[in-house]
Amino acid sequence: MTITITAFETSPDRGKGLARDMRVRWALEEVRQPYEVRLLSFQAMKEPDHMALHPFGQIPTFEEGDLALFESGAIVLHIAETHPGLLPTEANARARTINWMFAAINTVEPPLMERVVAKIVEGERSWAQERLPLVDARIHQRLRELSARLGDAEWLDGAFSAGDLLMVTVLLRAKASGLLNDYPNLAAYVARGEARPAYQRAFAAQLAVFKAASAQ
Repeated sequence: MTITITAFETSPDRGKGLARDMRVRWALEEVRQPYEVRLLSFQAMKEPDHMALHPFGQIPTFEEGDLALFESGAIVLHIAETHPGLLPTEANARARTINWMFAAINTVEPPLMERVVAKIVEGERSWAQERLPLVDARIHQRLRELSARLGDAEWLDGAFSAGDLLMVTVLLRAKASGLLNDYPNLAAYVARGEARPAYQRAFAAQLAVFKAASAQ
């Protein structure tokens, strides 16, 4: 059965690897599973066909046979559970990996996304400049805590896992905004993730979509 995922027809991140289909592409590349991509315009994302797959009208989605999933974290977890390479086999290590997957999405990512909203969506509001330092303070708190926990380890819990995959994709947004500059071990951690051949293949595929759209 062919795996089909959805992605932006024209990505708002301008091909920088920040759109969340990147997580799914990377996971599929890590486990060497071929996939097809259905590109969607912003209008198509809100039409009934796509809303039937994703009730909130976003990307990515994942389809394989009669299974349809939405939410990037859930999709990565499914890929990791059904193909070897992203989850440890030992029960406790497996549980810790899933723990880090949730931490990436539920603890580290929210303030980073709040910063995007504060700068881009609400940037013209009279109170935006007062709010941004508060958001940055919450981000730095999380980055300090994560930096302390990672220390000089290569990955979060032993070998590279789905927990690292999601955490690196979350931290890429902090890297793009310069917020990682104060945390050399986190910057090196992200660089290790970006250096993985599977990441490189996924990034190239996502960037090719942006370049093709820009050329039209």
